[in-house]
Amino acid sequence: MEADSWSGVELRHFAALRAVAEERSFGRAAERLGYTQSAISQQVATLERIVGERLVERPGGPRPVSLTEAGALMLRHADSIISRLRAAQADLHALRAGEAGTLRVGTFQSVGARLLPEVMRRFAEQWPNVDVMLNELEDDGIVRAIETGDIDVGFVQLPVVDAPLETVELLRDPYVVIVAAGSPLADERPTLREVAAQPLIGFRDEHGAAPIVAAFRSAGIEPHWAFRSNDNPTVQGLVAAGMGVAVMPRLTVDPADRRIAIVELGEPMPPRIIAVAQHRDRYSSPAARAFVQTARETVATRP
Repeated sequence: MEADSWSGVELRHFAALRAVAEERSFGRAAERLGYTQSAISQQVATLERIVGERLVERPGGPRPVSLTEAGALMLRHADSIISRLRAAQADLHALRAGEAGTLRVGTFQSVGARLLPEVMRRFAEQWPNVDVMLNELEDDGIVRAIETGDIDVGFVQLPVVDAPLETVELLRDPYVVIVAAGSPLADERPTLREVAAQPLIGFRDEHGAAPIVAAFRSAGIEPHWAFRSNDNPTVQGLVAAGMGVAVMPRLTVDPADRRIAIVELGEPMPPRIIAVAQHRDRYSSPAARAFVQTARETVATRP
């Protein structure tokens, strides 16, 4: 097909294709989008005619419909196009907002507990007319939300690969060992092998656990987990209860908890690198730029 013929593709065609793919039924897709079934069928048929490929397998009867290989490929491009449009909408909103409006910030658990409160206090003093909307997400979720324009600024862990982000490093967060108060390890600088000899408590999330697992494996140790959780207080609470030990970034640990001891590792381990990120190709509002600068200044003055 000639490229000019594709100018007839509309977002409603993509929405119909996505609904059919997810619902596996033209009827259920119609109910979801508020159309008649014939309207959904026409939209998909129109898209097929424009691109010159059959996109949906229609087996007939009660059997579910499915996407063809061409349909799956088209849907991936459709999702990308919709994300770019949402990002453009976010850019225009930021441009109109100027020095007021809403700033959407993505954060994760330890930053939200340890760094964000002071950053927010300083930012609110300087930008009282900006409403900050916080979204606590997993690390990969923050990257995706910046890409799609769902948030303006986000705290991330470096490195971030295959994402159009501009990042500013804030701090390097060392890994430490958390043991129950009174543990024999509390007065030592244990090696990873000595740590692995204890029941291990760790993160369930692959992104959070990966550096720790990599450190064990580089030491020739395959870690075996007694308990796993993505909730930092839960991991710390299990350690405090004597259920095992944990290797955690220092920022994730509550140092005021007297039930546990924070112990330095006896061998070096690469620190967790925390940064603040924006989309490198999107408009950055004055408020977003000021938030990044406030984060840098706040972390630089931490004791």
